[in-house]
Amino acid sequence: MTRPYIKTGNSVPPPASTPFPLRPATPAYAPPEFGSWWDHLLVRAIFAIACVAAGYHFHPFELSKWVDAGIGLAFSISVFLFEIRLQRASMRRLIGAAVGSILGILGAYLMGLVLARTSIPDGSRSFLDVALLLVMTYIGLVIGASKGDMLNLQALGGLFGSERSTRRMPKVLDTSVIIDGRIADICEAHFLDGVLMIPQFVLRELQLVADSADSMKRQRGRRGLEVLQRIQKMAHLEVEIADDDFANVADVDMKLIELAKRYDGKIVTNDYNLNKVASLQGIEILNVNQLANALKPVVLPGEVMRVFILREGKEYNQGVAYLDDGTMVVVDGARRMINKTIDITVTSVHQTTAGKMIFGRLDEREAQNARPSQPQILTDIPQPRPVEQHTVRHSEAMAAGERVPRPIAPDAGHDPE
Repeated sequence: MTRPYIKTGNSVPPPASTPFPLRPATPAYAPPEFGSWWDHLLVRAIFAIACVAAGYHFHPFELSKWVDAGIGLAFSISVFLFEIRLQRASMRRLIGAAVGSILGILGAYLMGLVLARTSIPDGSRSFLDVALLLVMTYIGLVIGASKGDMLNLQALGGLFGSERSTRRMPKVLDTSVIIDGRIADICEAHFLDGVLMIPQFVLRELQLVADSADSMKRQRGRRGLEVLQRIQKMAHLEVEIADDDFANVADVDMKLIELAKRYDGKIVTNDYNLNKVASLQGIEILNVNQLANALKPVVLPGEVMRVFILREGKEYNQGVAYLDDGTMVVVDGARRMINKTIDITVTSVHQTTAGKMIFGRLDEREAQNARPSQPQILTDIPQPRPVEQHTVRHSEAMAAGERVPRPIAPDAGHDPE
């Protein structure tokens, strides 16, 4: 999975003059609304202060008041982390986790009633009750969350039907698809939406290509940066820069796979090898080349199409043409039609790993029009004089003593003097 447009070596971070900003642009003015970052920060600060005050005032563990206050702060931090994790879960998973935990608590309560009728000492029975409560609640929470995607929210009478899933599913962009440039047109046509994630190591690789000594590589790198700027200006997309780096992974393709696993996302690429390796590891791939092949027009045998014969084919009397999407068309009997636009009849269509190939033959009407016309017999050319008349004149002139001028080209039947 070597990349021909990037040289190997230690990658360096892009300089401050990078044309593409490393953070997504924010709108110039956003109306204030509840639920912003400052509102969440204020609510969390109030909750943390309440936990610290409760620990300091009640000191439930019979420790120093300041130690109990620190325990309250640690408890609030753990609640914040749990909240952040829940924000990434879908509605189905949340409902499944809630139902599973309730069923687990109910099961632990029923098992506690059974233990109450046994002769187990009170201390041991209390420990078993607490242990069963924690274990059953945990098992119900985990299993309910894992099976939550199987829920059909539409069956609940539309109560959650209009609720969008909060699962992010970002699309991770590869360097090849950025340099290719067609991803911008696809996004502009709203075939891709949501979160587009650009890893920091992909930006570094793109910067190295843009700073290459080779003019061709430098042009491709700058084109990739312009494509990113174009994508960033689209309102229906959210462009994010992923700062995650994997120091123990040297290959960029493997870093893309690890990043997609971490964020549960998809990889957008044109790389055939990356496509195969990521598919084997269970990563969803969006291949722009496959999309382009799927959008090519369907051509059936027997159809008539107009093409421009560009060059000679490999076989005898063949001509080669190309469609607008790059599809090669091989035409039998079209060698004399080079640099001409003709009508052909499709005979067969072959799908190969490199793309689609169309085979056709020259239309008979075009072939008749291209045949050279028969040569005309010219009758207006003056015929040469008979040899006998020329001989008689020559003899008469010799008898009269006159000197006859010699012809420029001697007659075939007369010997020169």
